[in-house]
Amino acid sequence: MPHNVALVGYGFAGKTFHAPLIEAEPNLALAAIVSSDAAKVHADFPGLRVEADIAAVLADPAIDLVVIATPNDSHAPLAHAAIAAGKALVVDKPLALTLAEAREIAAHAEARGTLLSVFHNRRWDGDFLTIASAIEQDLIGKVAHFESHFDRFRPQVHNRWRENPGPGSGVWADLGPHLVDQALCLFGLPTRITASLGTLRDGAQTDDWAHVVLEYPDKRCVLHAGMLVAGGSPRFVVHGTEGSVIKHGLDPQESQLIAGLRPGAPEWGQEALPLTCHDAAGAAHPLESMPGDYPRYYAGIASALDGGALPVTPEQALAVMAVVEAATEAARTGVAQQVPPFRL
Repeated sequence: MPHNVALVGYGFAGKTFHAPLIEAEPNLALAAIVSSDAAKVHADFPGLRVEADIAAVLADPAIDLVVIATPNDSHAPLAHAAIAAGKALVVDKPLALTLAEAREIAAHAEARGTLLSVFHNRRWDGDFLTIASAIEQDLIGKVAHFESHFDRFRPQVHNRWRENPGPGSGVWADLGPHLVDQALCLFGLPTRITASLGTLRDGAQTDDWAHVVLEYPDKRCVLHAGMLVAGGSPRFVVHGTEGSVIKHGLDPQESQLIAGLRPGAPEWGQEALPLTCHDAAGAAHPLESMPGDYPRYYAGIASALDGGALPVTPEQALAVMAVVEAATEAARTGVAQQVPPFRL
């Protein structure tokens, strides 16, 4: 029998990512959504159970897994409530507003013996999977420079929690966890972090530009996000001792989900253009992109509910929080930071 899932929150993350990906996993069943807007939910899922308060699903013994896809400042209290109720738990990134909050959540889950994971879906971007494979296969030799961008052209400031002042808002809190998680998957923890955050658009009330450098003994990782980049910039630039790989454009899965395409469609996760590999002689060669595979996250969660390994562990999520927080502190003080202790 599939495991019953309650999704908490039906804003952008819940509607665009979690609901369709849960629906696509045969070993999970979307049994309820917690939302104040039942009409919005029923427009997509007629007849689905909708609750206005999380307490109703936490009290339901038929609910096996709770997925939290609400604004960042609500993650910690909702997570603690789900753990106290003995529910397996997935939290949309970031796990919490601060590393201290995140460690408390992870410690609570460990003490209660409940499953805890964080939705770091960008591990299954097709271009990232291709870059990781190219590095593993030594296609460009030893990596010396890794550059990862989330650049967009959104000159207008919108009245939404991600762009309003307050804890958990801003481009670094929003996109930094994606950039950091991918870098840590490839290279592990850095030895030092430098960073600069900026508020560059007219009317911006929180950071909308971020430039973070993860320093390693033998390489540098540049993580960048900006909202005033018309025409885009390379998504990835990787330079090694035997060549380089360059990728333009974002993985298509998010735009496919927004457009209503669902996992299993023939074109799901397929990139329109290949990556470019430049060899040691300077010649350019196309490098076919692996298909993106966001469904692997919830397939992993379903497996973990049956005793398998988690697709993203609490320790990995805490490592991301530690690096994100260190970068924020480096930007605030202008002083390079080391990764703070994060393990339980």
